[in-house]
Amino acid sequence: MSAAAPVPGGATPSSVAHRVGFYETDAMGVVHHSNYLRFFERARGEWLREHDRPYTHYMELGLHFAVTHAELDYRVSARFDDLLVITTWAEWVRGASLRMAYSIAREEEILVTGATEHASVSSDNGRVRRIPKPDRSRLIRLAPPG
Repeated sequence: MSAAAPVPGGATPSSVAHRVGFYETDAMGVVHHSNYLRFFERARGEWLREHDRPYTHYMELGLHFAVTHAELDYRVSARFDDLLVITTWAEWVRGASLRMAYSIAREEEILVTGATEHASVSSDNGRVRRIPKPDRSRLIRLAPPG
């Protein structure tokens, strides 16, 4: 994968390739803006699988990472059949929350950047619950120092 993402020093990134399907475009022939959040989600799942544990590990603990905030900065549109590279990394991890950052590129051109913040919540009642210490320690090691 050739795209260079602006990953801060000390962060552990992961990248996944995605070929844009026709169904992901709008009437103007460009990727509909809502799909970029889907791309972020896919990359986040792969990042967890590659560097920590699959998301199912957290589900087995009775946890989910609920999105509490999302940011997207659109620079250039992606189009049908573009090969995109979605890069993600943890920006920070706290007791019951984390922030993931993203960059979506086509070749060497950055198209979209963004971030999502997540609260660790109980799958039973949706209340905020601390990330278990061993899991939190692993996740913190993957984020840049700071």
